[in-house]
Amino acid sequence: MVGAGQLGAMLGLAGIPLGLDFLFLDRSADTPAGRFAPVLTGDFADQSLLRQLAERSEVITFDWENISVEALRSATRSTRTRIAPPLRALAAAQDRLVEKRTFERLSIATTRFAPVDSRRMLERAIARIGLPGVLKTRRFGYDGKGQLLLRRPQDCDQAWQRLGSAPLLYEQFVPFDYEVSILGVRGRRGETAIYPLNRNYHADGILRLTLSPWQAPQLLRAAAAHLKRVLEAFDYVGVLAIEFFVHQGRLIANEMAPRVHNSGHWSIEGALTSQFENHVRAIAGLPLGSTAARGHALMINLIGQMPPRDALLSEPGLHLHDYGKEPRHGRKLGHCTVVETSAARRNSRARALLRRLYPQLSFKA
Repeated sequence: MVGAGQLGAMLGLAGIPLGLDFLFLDRSADTPAGRFAPVLTGDFADQSLLRQLAERSEVITFDWENISVEALRSATRSTRTRIAPPLRALAAAQDRLVEKRTFERLSIATTRFAPVDSRRMLERAIARIGLPGVLKTRRFGYDGKGQLLLRRPQDCDQAWQRLGSAPLLYEQFVPFDYEVSILGVRGRRGETAIYPLNRNYHADGILRLTLSPWQAPQLLRAAAAHLKRVLEAFDYVGVLAIEFFVHQGRLIANEMAPRVHNSGHWSIEGALTSQFENHVRAIAGLPLGSTAARGHALMINLIGQMPPRDALLSEPGLHLHDYGKEPRHGRKLGHCTVVETSAARRNSRARALLRRLYPQLSFKA
């Protein structure tokens, strides 16, 4: 596995009971996955290390997008090692322009957008798409990084000064009602399984709360159809996530993630088979597990500073996942999950927990 962060750790912990062994590649051995599995330490594009990873593995997967597609392809060219998910999907998700064009090609509604490679192109994009809009770097953006909201023509100068050194994308700002995501898994024989729809709440560009299942049958059907279209288009193997804005009852695709996803963490306790177990089942060629929900789950990210452990664990039915990472502003240090017997009970628990953890975050369900 390329990447030994918390996603890699949770994948490893899901696969070990299935009799699978894991080898990781990361810049540091002091990582969440490094606590229980061997880690090759060095740059993600190091051809020698990638070749060693390939020679010692039946299949290579990854726990984040910002890795070199070309380095992975080159290092595995002379080996029998499979890569899953496919590199075409990884490349599409790495570039916001390619991602948007993929949605367009598959008839999945997305925001109006235009590539921006110069100040003049930015002015033309604003004239065509209008204000407000969002200027984003095409690559290496996550958790709200690499993007700026432009509300007035005079915002253009500062935005160009801050982001203009990289290829950019300008897109329409959508006054959405709320955000949802859907995750699914596709096996090596083309079989698929779809998880329930998730309702997501963000602050400062970072996911804070997920509720699942989110009871919106029409949106679930539409999101599942879009997800299956992407899975089939890439001949995908593994877990894929798509995030959507909901605007006037319609889905607008925002971005996709070719990996397990933060909004699916609830599935460890809240689904019959977690997203992590289903990902390793899929890439190893094992039968997929049921994605049905066990109840009504909430997941809260623990960001920047871990709350006192005793206070969290004194909550009835709360499951704590501490990633063992050093505190840092905006860093995901862990998450907690609660599964309730009804949506009303879950929402009540979510409000109470948020009042303690993030009193500044308003929550309406």
